[in-house]
Amino acid sequence: MNWEKVPIISQTGQKTKAIAPVIISASRATDIPAFYPGWFTERLKAGYTKWENPFNKTVQYISFSKARLVVFWSKNPEPLISHLDVIREKIPNYYFQFTLNDYEDEKLEPNVPEISKRIETFIRLSEKTGKNKLIWRFDPLILTDTTGIGELLRKVENIGDHLKNHTSKLVFSFVDINNYQKVQNNLKKEMINCREFTESEMDVFAAEVQKLNKKWGLEIGSCGEKVSLEQYGIIQNKCIDDDLIVNLFSQDNELMQFLGIEINQQYLFNPGNYIKARTKNKDKGQRKFCNCIASKDIGEYNTCPHLCKYCYANTSEGGAVSNWRRYLLNKSSETITGGQEK
Repeated sequence: MNWEKVPIISQTGQKTKAIAPVIISASRATDIPAFYPGWFTERLKAGYTKWENPFNKTVQYISFSKARLVVFWSKNPEPLISHLDVIREKIPNYYFQFTLNDYEDEKLEPNVPEISKRIETFIRLSEKTGKNKLIWRFDPLILTDTTGIGELLRKVENIGDHLKNHTSKLVFSFVDINNYQKVQNNLKKEMINCREFTESEMDVFAAEVQKLNKKWGLEIGSCGEKVSLEQYGIIQNKCIDDDLIVNLFSQDNELMQFLGIEINQQYLFNPGNYIKARTKNKDKGQRKFCNCIASKDIGEYNTCPHLCKYCYANTSEGGAVSNWRRYLLNKSSETITGGQEK
C-alpha cells in the first residue's frame, strides 16, 4: 500500500518523512494491548512511531496524523482498557480481535492469564465497547495426542456459553505447522506432539461448531484458510474488514473515503445500504488466502512474552524476554524494543 507521506521530527531532532496510514494494526506481530499499552499511548501523543522490517531490517517511520482506525489483536487486552479513552482522543475508532483459547492443560500458552480471568476481561471489555467491536477468536485450533476434535469442541462450547451475549462473531483457524520451521522447532524442543487438521477433520469441526452455534446465534468465520466451509454456514473472514468498518463507523467520512464507500444520506442510519466503489485495498502483504484490507502493522517480532509454543512471531523465548526487559528500561523509545536511534 502506498500510504501518503508526511514530515516529522524524530526524538533526536532529525527531520524525516513518515508514512501516514489510515488504518493501524496493533498488532499481528506482538501483543501490544497486553504488554505495551503505555508505549502505544505515548507514541500516539508523540504523533509517530518507528518500525523495523523483520526481514530486511530497514527502518520506517509511521505517523498517526491520518489514522482513523486501530484494530487491536490480543490474548489479554486487560492492561489496555484503562488507556482506551486516551487512545480515542488520538484515533477515533477501534475494534478488537480477542484471541480466547483454552490450552491450559496442554500448556501451549504458558504466560496468558487463566481462562476464567480472560473470560472476565472479555465481558468487561464488551460492556465498555459494545459487543460488535469485540470479535472472539479461537485461533489456532490444534490437535495433540490428548486433545482431539471432541475435546476442542468442548473447550469452544465452554467459552462460547460465557461469551454468547458479549460478541457477535467467532473466528477460528486451523494450526499451520508445516510452513513454519521455527514453529516445528519450538514444538519439538518442548516435546509437544501437535499436528495439522486433515480436510475431513476440518469438515467435522465446522459441522459440529455450527451445531453449537444454534444456542449462540453468532456469525462464524474461518481465517486465512484455503478450504471453503461455506456449506456449513461459515464465511471466509476478513479480520481487517471493510464491511465491519462500514457498519461500525459509517459516519467517519475520512475513513469511508479511504474505503471507497459512498453512503446515501437517506441511508445514513442504515449503513447496510451503501455504494462501494471499486478500490484496491486488499492487503497484499498477508498470506495468500487472507482477505484483509490494507492496514499498517506497528508491532515487532520476537517481543511477545506470552511465549506461546505455536507462535511464528517469536524467534526464540530468550530473545522475546530480552526485548521485553529492554523495553521496561526504556519505555519512551520510538520502538517497542526500547532500542536506540539508528
